[in-house]
Parts: sequence; C-alpha cells; structure tokens
Amino acid sequence: MGEHGPPRIHTEAVVLELGAGFGALILHAGAELVGHEVEVERHDTGKRTHTEVHERVVNGRTVFAGVFPELEAGSYRVLGFDLDVEIVSGQVTEVTAPSA
Repeated sequence: MGEHGPPRIHTEAVVLELGAGFGALILHAGAELVGHEVEVERHDTGKRTHTEVHERVVNGRTVFAGVFPELEAGSYRVLGFDLDVEIVSGQVTEVTAPSA
C-alpha cells in the first residue's frame, strides 16, 4: 500500500459504472488508512488495479473507504489484507478491511 499527499474530506458523489459484466467494490477502512493506496488482483488473470482510501461524508456521516467504481465481474483478492471478494455484474460489493 502506498501513501499519497495530504488528505481532504470528499463530499462529492462517486459515480459507479455498473452494468453487464461490471460491478463495483467499496472497501470500508479505518481512519488510519486515509491517504493509502489499496490494490485488488483478479484471481484468474492476475490483473491489478488500485484506489486510494478517502475520508468521505455520506448522508451526513463520516466514512473511510476506497472505491473501485468499475471492476469486471469475477473473484478478486484485496492485496495487503486477507480478503477475497466476488464482484457480481451490476452490483456493488461492500467489505470491511481488518483493523491494523
């Protein structure tokens, strides 16, 4: 997991690309991961992608999450955590990262 510049609170909406063959992943995390990069790897192809954990305000509530807005449906591993997730076409999958 990498670390990026100074974090800011995100209040804007996140656009998720849901549809035939694609879903999204929301990784809920602790505040200690804000600004850190999280990476997922697809089990069958090894293809990887990453996102940054941000502090977000959703419906007046503060959450800490990394959002993968468009992942091909299939099985993934969240690298750096002992998490395997299944992305389902047209759906949002939500998981919580274990505390450090």
